[in-house]
Amino acid sequence: MSRLKNDTFLRALLRQPTEYTPVWLMRQAGRYLPEYCETRKRAGSFLQLCKSPAMACEVTLQPLARYDLDAAILFSDILTVPDAMGLGLYFAEGEGPRFERPLREEWEIRNLAAPDPGVELRYVIDAVAEIRRALDGSVPLIGFSGSPWTLACYMVEGGSGAPTDYRRIKTMAYSRPDLLHHILAVTADAVVAYLNAQIEAGAQAVMVFDSWGGVLAENAYREFSLAYLKRVVDGLVRERDGERVPSIVFTKGGGVWIEQIADIGSDAVGLDWTLDIGRARELVGDRVALQGNIDPSVLFAPPEVVATEARRVLDAFGPHPGHVFNLGHGISQFTPPENVSVLVDTVHSHSRVLRAQG
Repeated sequence: MSRLKNDTFLRALLRQPTEYTPVWLMRQAGRYLPEYCETRKRAGSFLQLCKSPAMACEVTLQPLARYDLDAAILFSDILTVPDAMGLGLYFAEGEGPRFERPLREEWEIRNLAAPDPGVELRYVIDAVAEIRRALDGSVPLIGFSGSPWTLACYMVEGGSGAPTDYRRIKTMAYSRPDLLHHILAVTADAVVAYLNAQIEAGAQAVMVFDSWGGVLAENAYREFSLAYLKRVVDGLVRERDGERVPSIVFTKGGGVWIEQIADIGSDAVGLDWTLDIGRARELVGDRVALQGNIDPSVLFAPPEVVATEARRVLDAFGPHPGHVFNLGHGISQFTPPENVSVLVDTVHSHSRVLRAQG
């Protein structure tokens, strides 16, 4: 980590003391930034933007030029993995992502195979390498993937953004769990290979987004989501070039299961905004670092409210090691960019004050 000019984020994930609380934002390269919208227009489509390593690098760096963020995150999409499995990802205008060939028949499910990230996902791996070079040791680069359960939701439901009632996949879970387990097992293998390829290309931390784990009943969550999150974490490369590569897992709506999530072996657990971060810390102790967890809607409020709410999260966690400040979910496209400056600056300044007092 000594090769980085700013390794605060990585040290926080490993629960080591830091001078201040590091901050980055989920979906920090996105539509709330006018410069992102310009690049996307130039690319012609969202998918083309994802599939061009040069443009993916460009938009990854844009928020770092504006804000004093402590990490960069690869610009990509969680659905690149099922697309590489042959499901035919496309984006319908105004409707979000869809698959031409969602998993409907048993034979399609039985034929599912994990893609080779060096072939079918080469453009992502090339983007990681290009971004890492462009960062030039300034801040760490985060690689990521969707979780097996969340990817399976899209693969079975067929797309259209967040699945609405999860009827198809929940029906499969309760009536044909064998088929769902097959999808999840193949997808878990794909995610492990994909994340390890990102690490090999230069990602210095990785995050697994379990965006839809929170829609499950507790027993179903343990069986169909948590077990496969653990399988992914168990398969990750933990060290590269003599440096630890920390992992973060995030289940949106998973606060009720935080103690179980903290036990699967990741270095950090991401929180949405529904669980007080101080309470979360009481529940998990020093087992993991915590990432989060201000409500992204706070960023629509006046600047002084943004600052107050940021301080509230920092105060709740306290001056302990092991906190990475983030939103409880991705930043909204309608966020005023100037409020992000307020958030980042408040996190840095107030966390320094807390440490001085603590």
